Amino acid sequence: MFPTGRMIFRLFGAGIVIIWAASATRGADGDRIRPYEANPHYWQYEGQPVMLLGGSKTDHIFLLDDLREHLDEIHAVGANYVRSTMSQREGPELKPHKLLPDGTFDLDQWNDEYWRRFANMLRWTAERDIIVQIEVWDRFDFSQQQWETSPWNPGKNVNYTYERTGFATTYPAHAGQDRQPFFHSIPGMPNYNEKLDLVRSYQEAFVDKMLSYSLAYGNVLYCMNNETSTPPAWGRYWINFIKARAAEKGLSVWTTDMFDDAYRGAEATHAPIVFEDAEHYMFADISQVNSRNFDQEHWDRLQWLLQQVRRHPRPSNHTKIYGSGYYTFGTGGPEDGVERFWRDILGGSAAARFHRPDAGNGLNDLAKASIQAARLLESRMKFWLITPHMELLSDRAPNEAYLAASPGRCYALYFTNGGSVSLDLTDAPGTFAITWISVAMGRTVESSQRGGYRLMDKTIEGGRVVTLSAPYKGGWVAAIVKQ
Repeated sequence: MFPTGRMIFRLFGAGIVIIWAASATRGADGDRIRPYEANPHYWQYEGQPVMLLGGSKTDHIFLLDDLREHLDEIHAVGANYVRSTMSQREGPELKPHKLLPDGTFDLDQWNDEYWRRFANMLRWTAERDIIVQIEVWDRFDFSQQQWETSPWNPGKNVNYTYERTGFATTYPAHAGQDRQPFFHSIPGMPNYNEKLDLVRSYQEAFVDKMLSYSLAYGNVLYCMNNETSTPPAWGRYWINFIKARAAEKGLSVWTTDMFDDAYRGAEATHAPIVFEDAEHYMFADISQVNSRNFDQEHWDRLQWLLQQVRRHPRPSNHTKIYGSGYYTFGTGGPEDGVERFWRDILGGSAAARFHRPDAGNGLNDLAKASIQAARLLESRMKFWLITPHMELLSDRAPNEAYLAASPGRCYALYFTNGGSVSLDLTDAPGTFAITWISVAMGRTVESSQRGGYRLMDKTIEGGRVVTLSAPYKGGWVAAIVKQ
């Protein structure tokens, strides 16, 4: 006897897959973004599984003057995932608190323009089925030159003094050194003192104001911090705060925190907190693996992180994929961003977004082409139905090619820059259709421009080891699907 619900019939691979969509979780709350019932390593939205892919020209996207046009540009290439830091670093007219005529701020009053833009972003992304990952706090907004103009700086507001809060006039150290007591306002934290209770009351007011808009929308995920190195008690406090406010309204929300040292893989000391605590870290954001790591090492550390998260199955997101600027902290160049994007999505991640320029590709032509190519691949096989199967590849150089598959049904073979590998189809007899997708152009390609020479066969026979060669240099994805 079937449960109450509905059957969905979908063509996949060699035949029809029947997916039962239970109606028990549907409705206003059940339609919100949440882990996919049939595969909790991925997301579902409005009751249907969804792969999150994105790129944008800035992180604090809601403060853009041309936001609506940029969202249209994002949507047009098949992207559906944006990052929205609750930025505190803009000019005085776009801070969250009210600017007074004398140039100071009143933390008891709000800047209507800041919040109007935030409300518009939530509405316009929902209209376009774009998922928003909010980052509540960003450590870089409260140190060095940003502190000099911050409404939270006692010298810049009318609500408290340096003496009353214990704040210093300057915080010249890099934010990663965690010298700012703003992030220690929770009792029990290493640098907590009772003076910070007043600051925390204003912090809570800020988060309440944010939630007064965002909880009404089901297309929102909540990450507490940008690449934090602060003790986890800080982020957990805000996770509990947000979950409690949502529960008061009978709503489900998904929360996490982003730890800076995820790029270190098995050597990380902060990121492993996420692995065992699925109550607070309801999904993982392991974006930092996309810096400092290149080529095969990036894949290996990514796979290690994903395996740890899967101890308690949850989606793993990458709201930042570095790859541009050649910065010393390990961004690499534009081509590195493209490779990381493809390793992330074929490696088993649920969401992948190009970081903003100039440390990432943003929504430049390379990013657009990769997103379009990924959607072309998705039209032939769903990401939530394939997993890495590198053991099926041979005659492969490091970083030459990567494989995700549902063996016997479909295979996604990604070449980083041309090349040739052997694919083991010994246990997969039958005829397979091949579609070559250009990562650089974001479209399928069947023949070259040189005298009509065919770049590839349209089909191959399984039941054996086959050799597959990329049509040309550059990035390529072969979608191999059993007929």
